[in-house]
Amino acid sequence: MTDLDVFTLRTAYDNQLRARVPDPMPAGATVERDGPLLRFLGLDHGGFLGYRDLDGLTGAALDDLINRQRDIFAARDESVEWKLHGHDEPVDLPDRLRAAGFVPEDEETVVIGPVAALSAALPVPPPGVRLREVTARADLDRIAEMESIVWGEPRDWLADALERELAVDPAVSHGGSGADGSEVWPQSLTVVVAEEVDSGRVVSAGWVRYVAGTGFATLWGGSTLPDWRNRGIYRSLVVYRARLADARGFTLLQVDASSDSRPILERLGFVAVTSTTPYVYTP
Repeated sequence: MTDLDVFTLRTAYDNQLRARVPDPMPAGATVERDGPLLRFLGLDHGGFLGYRDLDGLTGAALDDLINRQRDIFAARDESVEWKLHGHDEPVDLPDRLRAAGFVPEDEETVVIGPVAALSAALPVPPPGVRLREVTARADLDRIAEMESIVWGEPRDWLADALERELAVDPAVSHGGSGADGSEVWPQSLTVVVAEEVDSGRVVSAGWVRYVAGTGFATLWGGSTLPDWRNRGIYRSLVVYRARLADARGFTLLQVDASSDSRPILERLGFVAVTSTTPYVYTP
């Protein structure tokens, strides 16, 4: 990839994925606009603040915008994440967020890859592991249990969040082999588990969101139990979801990659276009 390619991909990411309102929205979730910001409320794990850019705000006007978000969520006794990107302006935005009480968490890298090349491969999990698409609450609970083990903290909210998102996800029919001659696909989200064939234990999981009106599908999850790491499970989940995206006509995959997953994704052809850091305010 050339620098021009990276710039083009980042521009597509900014224009197509940032400051988007999910459609459909989970039940109970709402979004409010505050100048250039979108403020998401009623989510399962705190609020969220996103934007395409800050419309040139600087100085006191920018501080007022930041402090207003802090005060709104303080009044709700709820944490909130400000999603900061490495190319955001002004350059002193991180300092202003810290001054308002927002604390940076681990930086991730935004990577983008071509669906066509990835979907041409076959997902090959290691022996003893199968990949399966899931929607049932029992499976979502098993994903949350696995994530809780990986991260050493309760992740029950994850099962709630995925269930709410699936509940409002309108399925659409495509030509296929269903009972009525068609195949019904979720329109915006598919959840995939990697599980032990013998025990059914979930050892990893990932989900893909299909962003309507764009060329992008976005990949999430990928946490894997320690005893199953470095065996190709993460790679197989990426390829599986790339094939799902390809079947639906999407051309690009985007991931907020951790330092562990970034090397795997880059070997698969993903390109780093910027960084992202969650700045979190907790009342």
